[in-house]
Amino acid sequence: MAKYVFVTGGVCSGLGKGITASSIALLLKSKGYKVFMQKFDPYMNVDPGTMSPIQHGEVFVTADGCETDLDLGHYERFIDEELNYTSNITNGKIYSSVIDKERVGDFLGATIQIVPHISNEIKNKIYEAGTSSGADIVITEIGGTVGDIESAVMMESLRQFRLEVGRENSLFVHTTLVPYLFGSNELKTKPTQNSIIELRRLGIQPDIIVTRAPLDLGEAVKKKISLFGSIPVENIIEAKDVANIYQIPINFHKQHIEDIILKQFGLKVTKSNLDTWENLIKTVENLDKEIEIALVGKYTELEDAYLSVKEALKAAGYKYNTKIKIKWVNSEELECKTSNLKDVFKNSKGIIVPGGFGSRGIEGMIKACEYARVNKIPYLGICLGMQIAVIEFARHVCGISDASSREFDELCPNPVIDLMADQKAIINKGGTLRLGNYRCQITKGTLAYKDYKSEEILERHRHRYEFNNSYKDLMSNKGLTISGVNPEANLVEIIELENHPHFIACQFHPEFKSRPTRPHPLFDSFIKASIENKK
Repeated sequence: MAKYVFVTGGVCSGLGKGITASSIALLLKSKGYKVFMQKFDPYMNVDPGTMSPIQHGEVFVTADGCETDLDLGHYERFIDEELNYTSNITNGKIYSSVIDKERVGDFLGATIQIVPHISNEIKNKIYEAGTSSGADIVITEIGGTVGDIESAVMMESLRQFRLEVGRENSLFVHTTLVPYLFGSNELKTKPTQNSIIELRRLGIQPDIIVTRAPLDLGEAVKKKISLFGSIPVENIIEAKDVANIYQIPINFHKQHIEDIILKQFGLKVTKSNLDTWENLIKTVENLDKEIEIALVGKYTELEDAYLSVKEALKAAGYKYNTKIKIKWVNSEELECKTSNLKDVFKNSKGIIVPGGFGSRGIEGMIKACEYARVNKIPYLGICLGMQIAVIEFARHVCGISDASSREFDELCPNPVIDLMADQKAIINKGGTLRLGNYRCQITKGTLAYKDYKSEEILERHRHRYEFNNSYKDLMSNKGLTISGVNPEANLVEIIELENHPHFIACQFHPEFKSRPTRPHPLFDSFIKASIENKK
């Protein structure tokens, strides 16, 4: 039977539950245990797929095509394991599943209630993660804050779960805030005390408390939390603010959090292997070069909308001992007649256009792409960024002045980007994109082949519109190289430009497979070319 760790949060959001859960998983994996991670979100959306990135940040996509919360990106980057559909559960998904079962008569006429029907469904999703993954330990983060009305049924389900499996198979980690009041010049434990009391009201006694504070707690403060929380002093783990999030697992390791967990589970406490992670920290803390990369997008008011892209750029920089300074460029602002692209990109050594949906800011992206093409600046286009590159090339190189995408103009006379045939009859927006892993065959002798060093790759997708193959010959004759194609549907996956130092764009999302210790090949080569451009 798998063991289960639940990470909850109190006082306020943003305390770092996701990083705490990821750090615990990393440390347990470093001991040789097989781990799996899961996120429960209390909102009523079935998944984040239809939510605005400005509201909720990026939508992360798993290999099996599940649209998930951005925290799963943190999970995969920390533990370097592919997660799946059991990793992201929402209230919407739970309620939808129960109602579907009721409609087909699975409950044999019973009155459907929050307890036991909804709570049983939640518990089933936890058990399913353990059995389907084959993991020794499953780490589950509960979104929101203890006391929220939205997460009440989830907390009730966890109370029942502990009763079913026992303390030897389940463990609760509760993250809280210990603020520093400058007026009295002291750390205050009352928010943590009240948060523990709230958790107990729900029938859950935390086993470990992780305290978020700007300073070291000191023994007196830890003893106070221990007394009021009925928790051993050694089970109070300090999560002091750090400049580098990759330092957090090492800070936890020094406080033996993984040993505490293994002892409660009755599992062998083995020696940790954290060499790779410690080398990463040394690299990050000793970067001696810096370059600016311009990220041109439509959601730049919230950096979390491009979280995986940001982390993938940074990871590629680590390989070359270079700090990546991202210049966030709102594509709508580039559409203004007064916008001077030369001034905007004067310090940028590379330009990246990431994914997105809708017509807002598109013309600004096209301007940025043209500037990169004409001025020989390294360019990386991702998903929408590839479609932008195709439209720009069609307009300004092939002479098709009205070239566009049906996504932006349904009546456009030259849709170089068009709706896939199997997407035309789709009405529902959620979960109906081209999602998850698809194969891509790469042509030898191309930049893509040089990057991947392979003739076939597997990459994650999230889009509805595609390159219109009716224009393939015309564009190829004008210098557009189609270097990657999906063999099953003959869909264009990667395009490049001839006579350019580095211009490549892909229909998939390579950022989802990048790791801090192993940058994705496309980001690796893009940053390498940008560094050479600086020279």
